[in-house]
Amino acid sequence: MSQEHSKGERWGPYPLILAGAVIGVLVMILLDPRWGGFVLGGLVMIAAALRFSGFTGQLVVRSKKTDVITLGLFGFILVLTSLLLGNAGLKQLIMSLFAR
Repeated sequence: MSQEHSKGERWGPYPLILAGAVIGVLVMILLDPRWGGFVLGGLVMIAAALRFSGFTGQLVVRSKKTDVITLGLFGFILVLTSLLLGNAGLKQLIMSLFAR
């Protein structure tokens, strides 16, 4: 029985994150790239939150701090990019901030 527990702990929430990524890519291909990017970005931020809360397993790449910062930043950029795809006014505002 302890082998089953250690096997589950070794995988952690990785299958959920992987299944969500597949769904996000399918949404991106079949329905709308904006919604697919939003789903993927949200999912990556959920992975960052899970890693921050102490889940181990396949989500562990480096140290906890590095994983959380990298996943959180990447997820935020994905969500921001998906929001920019459909909003010309917001895109101009953000581009004007970087033009200085």
